[in-house]
Amino acid sequence: MRILQHATKGVFSVNIALIQADIQIGEPTANFQHIKKLMETALSEGQKPDILVLPEMWNTGYALERIHELADPDGRQARELLSSFAKRHQVHIVGGSVAEKKNGQIYNTMYVYDAAGEQKAMYSKIHLFRLMDEEKHLSAGDQAVVFDLQPGFTAGASICYDVRFPELSRTLALKGAQVLFVPAEWPNPRLHHWRTLLTARAIENQMYVVACNRVGTSGDTTFFGHSMIIDPWGDIVVEGGEEEGILRGALNPALTDEVRTRIPVFEDRRPGLYKLS
Repeated sequence: MRILQHATKGVFSVNIALIQADIQIGEPTANFQHIKKLMETALSEGQKPDILVLPEMWNTGYALERIHELADPDGRQARELLSSFAKRHQVHIVGGSVAEKKNGQIYNTMYVYDAAGEQKAMYSKIHLFRLMDEEKHLSAGDQAVVFDLQPGFTAGASICYDVRFPELSRTLALKGAQVLFVPAEWPNPRLHHWRTLLTARAIENQMYVVACNRVGTSGDTTFFGHSMIIDPWGDIVVEGGEEEGILRGALNPALTDEVRTRIPVFEDRRPGLYKLS
């Protein structure tokens, strides 16, 4: 496995490791074992991260035709893995997302755990991607979610297709988010869209964007990776390639406040004029 690493500029206080994984479609057992191994590798090689970030739907991939039999009931297996791993290794985990079965419905759900193994947030994907038939098999979430991983560090949750909806990321920023986490299964050929949309969300909201995309092939669809961390100025701190591996970077939460002070976009908003007549 290739380890991807890039030096960051300045002094940062939060170290991130993004798990850019290949996912086997319709093979939850194999995927759980593989994700656990990659998380262990992220902790054993290089500087220990404060936060691990996983990709979207890492338990099943897009095996949507079989998703009712494959989905994790109430997310129990995923929650157990993430909670126990976080507690044992004292690391925060933004758990990408998994196919979760709840009340007879299937959701694309992110779980977030702190370094004590306590669940800090749960977010189900709001916008379902019609090009991959998500709306035919999954139910949409109905809440915008922010959470604190540690005092003074507020984050917003977003999953893949959500990033095409600037209303969501702006809502999360207005709720106090300094960083937007975006686990994804973003496929070829839309690498230009991926880079452009993530950068736009960072610039317009003056926040970090931490995006973890998968690699590999699922049926006729290939996924290009290029996980990345973008700072509140819109500069790419680090960007991965197209191979499976671990991408490392770092964040300075104070930079969000600095950028928002220097260019006071939020103070200059005129929300009364943005309403549709």
